[in-house]
Amino acid sequence: MTRGAPIPDAVTLHVPFRIVKRGGRKEMQMSDGAVQPRRTDSALVKALARAFRWKHMLDSGEFATIAELAEREGIASSYMTRVLRLTLLAPDIVEAILEGKQGPEVTLERVLELFPVDWEEQSDRFSQIG
Repeated sequence: MTRGAPIPDAVTLHVPFRIVKRGGRKEMQMSDGAVQPRRTDSALVKALARAFRWKHMLDSGEFATIAELAEREGIASSYMTRVLRLTLLAPDIVEAILEGKQGPEVTLERVLELFPVDWEEQSDRFSQIG
């Protein structure tokens, strides 16, 4: 608008996006080429924090076994074992998750599945870190 031009009563703005389900909730996904704001996945961040906390508790000798720690935390030891595997993620993947820069395929459900221990293979599996 230029100086002196009348201000319109209404402005119409078209934003191309679609609604997708991610981790049990709905999110807006912008069209290709559109810059999306980075948002951390709170479920992933929480799982990482728990994993490293539990690992520290086991490494320090505070708890002798995963079963003992799981009982104290009130969760199944099988779930705790899956979450503890997150401590084996490559540092660049952990950093991307904490900064909200992981790709859309890096979800809590996906990282709780078995993944390779080798960091290069992990990067191939979780390829869209940006």
